[in-house]
Amino acid sequence: MAAELYTLDMLRREVAEGSVDTVVLALTDMQGRLQGKRLDAGFFLDVVLEHGTEACNYLLAVDVEMNTVEGYAISSWERGYGDLGMLPDLGTLRRVPWQPGTAMLLADVTWLDGSEVVESPRQILRRQLARLAERGWTAYVGTELEFIVFDDSFEDAWERQYRGLTPANRYNVDYSVLGTSRIEPLLRAIRLGMRDAGMQVESAKGECNPGQHEIAFLYADALTSCDNHVIYKTGAKEIAAQQGKSLTFMAKYNEREGNSCHIHLSLRDEAGHPVFAGDRDGGVSAVFEQFLAGQLTGLRELSCFFAPNVNSYKRYQPGSFAPTAVAWGYDNRTCAMRVVGHGSSLRFENRVPGGDVNPYLAVAAMISAGLHGVEHELEPPPPFAGNAYAAGFEHVPSTLHEAAQLLRGSKLARLGLGEAVVDHYVNAAEVELAAFDAAVTDWERVRGFERM
Repeated sequence: MAAELYTLDMLRREVAEGSVDTVVLALTDMQGRLQGKRLDAGFFLDVVLEHGTEACNYLLAVDVEMNTVEGYAISSWERGYGDLGMLPDLGTLRRVPWQPGTAMLLADVTWLDGSEVVESPRQILRRQLARLAERGWTAYVGTELEFIVFDDSFEDAWERQYRGLTPANRYNVDYSVLGTSRIEPLLRAIRLGMRDAGMQVESAKGECNPGQHEIAFLYADALTSCDNHVIYKTGAKEIAAQQGKSLTFMAKYNEREGNSCHIHLSLRDEAGHPVFAGDRDGGVSAVFEQFLAGQLTGLRELSCFFAPNVNSYKRYQPGSFAPTAVAWGYDNRTCAMRVVGHGSSLRFENRVPGGDVNPYLAVAAMISAGLHGVEHELEPPPPFAGNAYAAGFEHVPSTLHEAAQLLRGSKLARLGLGEAVVDHYVNAAEVELAAFDAAVTDWERVRGFERM
């Protein structure tokens, strides 16, 4: 079971007792990482709880290396790289069991005049949830993150430039109880840490790539699931580091199976009834068909939100369990959209995102696409029952360059997510492309050092 809900009164009591001395307040950046401050717990309670704190607005306008880059309307040298406000969301308050004396919570971000930072991932999702709420609907989401564990520490991996690392398992351990037992001390520490941080853990299992594993959590409302996702991702790395190991969520670490992040989504109405269930073929409703049709219509144009990095697109290989076909089917893992469950459990699974996805952006894009389908009463094609890799369907984008071009010209995205959001994340993609185009890779050295 999940840990008891951690409340502000509990925090006050534990600070007074001395068992908590640090509060982490974090926002989620464009890359889906936690950025923020470690605050003295007393200072948090006395000052930050009521007034919030500040952080440089470049946190939503830098690349992965934290370099200041051009092209963002909200943050630049010309604008002076000022501050934004971080307002604590007490609904995310929790203990951090893997860090002594520590509690944490997430922040919503505003400009210092109190206005919304519309490009912030958490705010982007909040706006899409508000659109659902106007119809009396609530989104429920589950994310399934895969990662690869190495016996090398993060520092050793860095020094070796991530070459020649030793995977925690030497062979495919998909569903293998023996294989997962080899690193059960780490998996158990992560599971129990997340449980005691308020998440409902379901299971852990091995995956196909050597050292690859997945820990699954119970679904929740969309915002809670995305909050849990980013906390889990950071926590898993921290716990691995404490055990002298490293792990990666990158979409495609090597030429074998990549790390996926399948996203399950369903809707309920104000009475808690499933919106997707109905009396049409397959036990689905008209809303389900329209919402699903919207996913297929918008998938290519919204791919930057599902696959945000150059590396993301290397997952999409035939026969890899990563989808290439813009198609849907019942329990068909060769399609981009896999429909599973029935009645109250009926949902669709978006198989396009990888482990590098920012969950707020991906879920926001899925909701926006679904609402586009509802608003235009779109109808999906018939479900596909065969091998979608070989069926000639339209292909998901093959490169970040293609995806960025599609997003730039997408009326669907601009209407559903907003001009500012689209321009911001098109620029993010172009920043990544420019960095990649300027890099000299190991592949080039191996091919060209002697033989060219």
